[in-house]
Amino acid sequence: MKNVMTYGTFDLFHYGHLRLLERAKALGDHLTVAVSTDDFNAVKGKKCTYPFEHRARIVAAIRYVDRVIPERNWEQKVDDIKKFNIDVFVIGDDWQGKFDHLREYCEVVYLPRTSNISTTEIKQNVHKEVKRRS
Repeated sequence: MKNVMTYGTFDLFHYGHLRLLERAKALGDHLTVAVSTDDFNAVKGKKCTYPFEHRARIVAAIRYVDRVIPERNWEQKVDDIKKFNIDVFVIGDDWQGKFDHLREYCEVVYLPRTSNISTTEIKQNVHKEVKRRS
């Protein structure tokens, strides 16, 4: 049994999120996803459209996902890797090199992001459209 784990905010769930979870699951047998809590997003300076509970339920409903846990802080990753016997840590390649220190505990894989889609871009486009209409 190979255990895989990834982390993310997963606000405005889109095709890029789905592809990340699909590719992460393909690396093993069991996928755990840590979804950032609203409090942790505030620390990171992020404001989500949907609250943690909604984002976590959406992620949990995806067939590639076996377990969803809350991400409460940056430091929990090592504890999560140990607690859930994680073999592979997966994250988008925009984080390239930022989690190499986890190689001491498991394999670290940086997956390419799906091109031409991002939550930030979606939010910017919606904001522009609302502004244009007003």
